[in-house]
Amino acid sequence: MVEYHHEALTIRPIAAHCDDGFLNVTLVDGRELRTPLWWYPGLASASPSARNVVEFMPMGMHWPQIDEDISVASMLRGQKAPGATPPIQ
Repeated sequence: MVEYHHEALTIRPIAAHCDDGFLNVTLVDGRELRTPLWWYPGLASASPSARNVVEFMPMGMHWPQIDEDISVASMLRGQKAPGATPPIQ
């Protein structure tokens, strides 16, 4: 139980923003995660204003305007959302 508690404390997100191609998340322990925005089709297709409204949970983020949830653990595992396909180059 102590191990889970420690992990929950270190992977808690404290900031998140999207730029043109990436989701950028800062964790409470100072790490910064950056994953391709196309991994999350709902977030990628949302308006910039909807992307800017984010709620932080102990182990992830929630975008209420588009009902999107992304966990820090899934970002660390490299887990893409179902149906995510890379953009055609």
